[in-house]
Amino acid sequence: MKLKVTFFVVLIAVITIGLSSAYVIDETEQVVITQFGKYIGKPKTEPGLHFKWPLVWEANFFPKNLLYWDGDPGQIPTKEKTYIWVNSFARWKIVDAIKFFQTINNVNSALGRLDDIIDPAVRNFITSYRLIETVRTSNREMDITEIGIDESDRKQTSTYAITTGRDKIIQGILEQAQPKLQRFGIALVDVQIKRINYVEEVRKSVYGRMIAERKQIAEKYRSEGQGEARKILGDKERDLKQITSMAYRTAQELKGEADAEATRLYAEAYSRDPEFYSFIKTLDTYQTALDEKSSLIMSTNSEFLKYLKGYKHKE
Repeated sequence: MKLKVTFFVVLIAVITIGLSSAYVIDETEQVVITQFGKYIGKPKTEPGLHFKWPLVWEANFFPKNLLYWDGDPGQIPTKEKTYIWVNSFARWKIVDAIKFFQTINNVNSALGRLDDIIDPAVRNFITSYRLIETVRTSNREMDITEIGIDESDRKQTSTYAITTGRDKIIQGILEQAQPKLQRFGIALVDVQIKRINYVEEVRKSVYGRMIAERKQIAEKYRSEGQGEARKILGDKERDLKQITSMAYRTAQELKGEADAEATRLYAEAYSRDPEFYSFIKTLDTYQTALDEKSSLIMSTNSEFLKYLKGYKHKE
């Protein structure tokens, strides 16, 4: 009985020692082995199953992949003393696990160090440049705010020309913060500005100025459109009068030619038989002037009734 108990005790001890001596590293981890608080050898970075002396050695796990740092948004004055809200973020990684273990020892403490180093770097660069430098990267040929502005007003947009740009400011922040993190075994991979916005006091005045500028541009377009509309209507009236005048002249020319031809025909007919022409015209006049309701009193010597004189009705 005692032998069995001893066997089970030894078995449990062996299993416990075996489990405490084995550890697994995945792809996103690295391990620093320590003995009584002091590191032993190089960090273990290869994923898989590893072994250590039980109870004496301790495995300290640290992340090996990229880690995220999110800064707290805060008010920062630009070079022209305009207060803005700036929110930045960064990507970082542990490149020297031993330095990291000796100085910081955990990720939460590392985030605090990043706050103390990156935030001042962001503030230093934002305060050293104008707002336009942190917003734009290059001098674009055309900007939405410049469309519709007069040439005299366009010259004022030269104040928006940038000399450094956002990319260089970001690079400067990265270069200023990186050396301060090397002694912690941390590499700063990237820093970016997530958001830039005016503070509430400035935002209202900026929006008011933007609205006024848009109204000015809209009024300019409206004035130009009205002027163009008047020009088009004037051209239409001019063209209409010109067409009407040409049509009237053509109609008068055709009418004159027709009257001349009619006169020629009348003259030719009249010259061939004047008596017959006079007779026909007189009958037309009778038909037009006399009807059943007409009453006419004339002398028998009147030339108007000369063709009715001596008319006898044949029975």
